[in-house]
Amino acid sequence: MCGLISCQAIKSDKAQSKAAPLVSQIYTADPSAHVFDNKLYIYPSHDVDSGIASDSDGVHFAMRDYHVISLDSVDQPATLHPKALDVDDVAWASRQMWAPDAAEKDGLYYLYFPAKDKNDIFRIGVAVADNPTGPFKAQPHPIAGTYSIDPAVYNDNGEYYLYVGGIWGGQLQHWHYGKFQSQAKYPADNEPALMPKVAKLADNMLSLAEPLKDLILLDQNGKAITQGDNDKRFFEAAWMHKYQGRYYFSWSTGDTHKIVYAIGDSPYGPFVFQGTVLEPVVGWTNHHSIAEFKGKWYLFFHDSAASNGATHLRSVKMLELTYDSEGKIIPINAYK
Repeated sequence: MCGLISCQAIKSDKAQSKAAPLVSQIYTADPSAHVFDNKLYIYPSHDVDSGIASDSDGVHFAMRDYHVISLDSVDQPATLHPKALDVDDVAWASRQMWAPDAAEKDGLYYLYFPAKDKNDIFRIGVAVADNPTGPFKAQPHPIAGTYSIDPAVYNDNGEYYLYVGGIWGGQLQHWHYGKFQSQAKYPADNEPALMPKVAKLADNMLSLAEPLKDLILLDQNGKAITQGDNDKRFFEAAWMHKYQGRYYFSWSTGDTHKIVYAIGDSPYGPFVFQGTVLEPVVGWTNHHSIAEFKGKWYLFFHDSAASNGATHLRSVKMLELTYDSEGKIIPINAYK
C-alpha cells in the first residue's frame, strides 16, 4: 500500500495530458460540475501552497476559500469568478475547506462544503446565494448530524440527497460508534469496508430530513466490498449521476488512485461495482464529477501536471465521457 507522502500515481515527467487546465490563475481541485440555466458551473476547491509538511491526514491541503468556474460552451475559455466564500466568513469553521458541491432549488443556490470545526472535527456546512457564482452566505452552524468530507448533492426529480464520506484525513474511521472517537477504527481486510453515507435533505436544503446511513457498495458477486480490496473500496470523492434510468455512484479508491463506479436502482443503493471511470492521474489524489452538457457527457477531474507533480497544487480539467451499448462507462486514461 502506498502512503499519502510516499507515492504518486503517475510522475509528471512521464505524462502528457489530453486536456488543459480550465483556469490557470489559481490552482483548483475536486471539481463538482452542474448545469444551471444551460450554463456549466464548476465548484472546485482552491489549492494553495501553505508551506505545511505533508502527512497521512492531509494537513498540507490547507484550502481556505472557494471560487466558481463557469463555461458557456466547451469551445470557449472558462471564466474564473471572484471569491465565493472564505473560511473567515464561516463562524463555526477553523480550517481546511475541502471539496465542495452545489445545488439549486427555487431560484436559490446552495454551496455545501466540509471544514474542520473549532475542535478539528470535519463537519458539513452550507451557504446560500441568489446566483450560482455567489458570494455565498454561510449558515451560522454546520448541518446537524453531518460529519466527514466531500459532500455531493444529487437532485432526483426535486428530491435532494446528500452523500458524504472519506477515510484517512476524511475522518470517517472515527465515527464507528455514531459519534466522534479519538481512536480510529478500521475493519479487518476481509470485512466489509467503511461505506459512504447518504441522507435525504430537508425541504429547506439547510438540514437533514433523516440521519445519515450507509450506502452499501457490493462487488460483482453481490458481497459487500471489503476493506482489503483497495482497487474497489470507497476512499473519498462520492458522486452521483443518472444515465438511462439507472443511478451511477462513483468514487475515488485513494491509495490505488482510480475513479471507479457502481450502478443501482435507487439513490439509496445498494450499488453493484462495474469498473473504472478514470485511471490514475499525475499526483496522489483523484477526485471527479460527471455531468451532461449540451447533449454530451463530460468527466471533470484534476491532476498535478501543471505544478510538476506537487500533490497539493492541482488543476481542474475536463474530458468527454462515453458509454457502451450496455450503459457501461468506457474507462478514461487522461494521458493516452
